[in-house]
Amino acid sequence: MVKNHSLLEKLGGVLNVVLLAVVGLLMLFPFYYMIATSFTSAAESATKTFVLFPKRWVFDAYSYIFHSKVFVRSLFVTAGVTVVGSVFSLLLTSMMAYPLSRNITGQRFYLFLVLFTFVFGAGIIPTYMVVKSTHLIDTYWALIIPGAINSFNLIVLRQFFLGIPNDLTEAAVLDGANDLQIFTRIILPLSKPALAAFGLFYAVTSWNTYFNALIYINDPTKWTVQVILRQIVILSQRLDSLSDGQQAAIASASPPGETIGMAAILIATLPILALYPFLQKHFAKGVMLGSVKG
Repeated sequence: MVKNHSLLEKLGGVLNVVLLAVVGLLMLFPFYYMIATSFTSAAESATKTFVLFPKRWVFDAYSYIFHSKVFVRSLFVTAGVTVVGSVFSLLLTSMMAYPLSRNITGQRFYLFLVLFTFVFGAGIIPTYMVVKSTHLIDTYWALIIPGAINSFNLIVLRQFFLGIPNDLTEAAVLDGANDLQIFTRIILPLSKPALAAFGLFYAVTSWNTYFNALIYINDPTKWTVQVILRQIVILSQRLDSLSDGQQAAIASASPPGETIGMAAILIATLPILALYPFLQKHFAKGVMLGSVKG
């Protein structure tokens, strides 16, 4: 009976490994297909509709993209908005979450306001009217300020701050530290896992923001990379049709639109993928915030 039980456990373990391997391959397949297509030559792309193993790996699509000032400029715009927006959002979220984790006057009222915005959103038209009335249209701040604080991130970060012992802050007060010194020298250094996790959340959101850039930014020179990708992939427009007249001429013939689209998607995806390994240590701890511990 024990042997049968042990055999079933081993068989179950093998099946789990096989099942997870199959699921992993299925998840990686679209990414591999995107890479293979982006390196496919124009001749092979014209004769085949589905390419998994290109006969010749070429860099025509990437050369075409990086010779385009439109796409390169959109990468710098997106990177700037992501960095500034993530730091700005993380700063505001932590500065609001910390006071709400302490006994302050009107704490319940402020928490109610946060929870209210978490459940009931303003909607597209009211938000657009606010952005327009504050003269943020066609500015990069329109991509940063409206979504600067995420209610869910604020609530979870507040719970993390509640877990920090009050003895530390009380000892700092006895040593003559003020609230700002306590926040910057004690609370923030102890909150690195949480800050890294939410910083990554904000960065991914800012990098992938598409709709806000589409409705708030009218100047094509200020478009983010996600809007440019829309022009390439959905509307099937060539990069030279988006140029402001200053784009460098490309000597060779343009690669197929699908190849350019796959290469553009890969380039737009790599920065976030490259960022994650550096934050993995803190991210693994941060995602457990608010979980129930046994």
